[in-house]
Amino acid sequence: MIDDYAWIVLVLAVFPAVVGAINLRLVRDPDGRVPEGVLVSILIPARNEAANIADCLEHALGQLEAKVEVIVMDDGSTDGTADIVRRFAARDDRVRLVDAPALPEGWSGKMHACARLAEAARGTHLLFIDADVRLDPAAAAALAGHAVKHRLALVSGVPRQRILTWGEGLTVPMINLLLIGYLPGGGRAFTRHPGLAAGCGQMMLFERSAYQAVGGHGAVRSTLHDGLKLTRLLRVQGHRTEIVLGANIARCRMYPDFVESWRGFMKNAREGMATPIGLPVWTVMLAGAHLWPFFLLPAWQAAVALAMVFALRMAITKRTGEPSWTILLHPIAVAVALAIQWTALARFLMGRKEGWKGRAYAAPEAP
Repeated sequence: MIDDYAWIVLVLAVFPAVVGAINLRLVRDPDGRVPEGVLVSILIPARNEAANIADCLEHALGQLEAKVEVIVMDDGSTDGTADIVRRFAARDDRVRLVDAPALPEGWSGKMHACARLAEAARGTHLLFIDADVRLDPAAAAALAGHAVKHRLALVSGVPRQRILTWGEGLTVPMINLLLIGYLPGGGRAFTRHPGLAAGCGQMMLFERSAYQAVGGHGAVRSTLHDGLKLTRLLRVQGHRTEIVLGANIARCRMYPDFVESWRGFMKNAREGMATPIGLPVWTVMLAGAHLWPFFLLPAWQAAVALAMVFALRMAITKRTGEPSWTILLHPIAVAVALAIQWTALARFLMGRKEGWKGRAYAAPEAP
């Protein structure tokens, strides 16, 4: 019986190892030059981001090669965010501040802010970033150039994640592990099926006409996970989308500690893995490959399975620029990720709402 289980975990480990090895070759830096006439609107929804917004604006305004405008939507901040943006706007006419109207029923806060930002933008391309993202000087040009060269409606990438505490190390690295290790094709445009689409809500550049054609953020107004929902919608309607390597063009520190990381990942878990049908499958796949082998040692199949998944994690960590010390936390990170997903599903089944930035939302139906 133990031998049978050992073969099962080996098979479960082969899948991410093979998919990850292929994706590490497929996922690329954005390439292409920005043609004349392109204007990139850098759009930043901000709610109580006084600690982040000044540094975010400095990096957004430091773009080279691409012409940019920067628009910040103050979404009911109470911490002085708007005053900081006004100071930037007073000295640089590329910066504009707009105030969010009252949140209509049926909208999540970020989707509403993004939709209104798109209406205010003048650009040919719309680059939505979170206030905790720091763009490198070539970021806007690289993303827009890539979109034009490869005829893409959406180019997205996961910024290099700044991970400073063990709490972040137990949660944040799972983003790249799941994207590279478990998504066939790694979100490249040739994988045209909507189910193989992916995007990162931290940094998403849209070609304006395609964004408007599908209804923009208004078409996914209730979601908390636009990186997934809007990307799939674009593909459903025949547009091309692609994930690129974001580590060399942007940086981000998502959360300051474990508690915030837990809350942050749980808020959109329902629209990802946390479904009654999907989560048991994900549990078998993740626990089977990354956790169960520890309990089957010294079986050689379990040892090989662990060697493969740790080799994958090391390769992803190196490619994405995450701290190497997080590799040691890998098995616990997988367990934490599953705990977040099961907690989110339980809360949904009990009718509990998820809160973020002082707002509470009933979890939308999963795709």
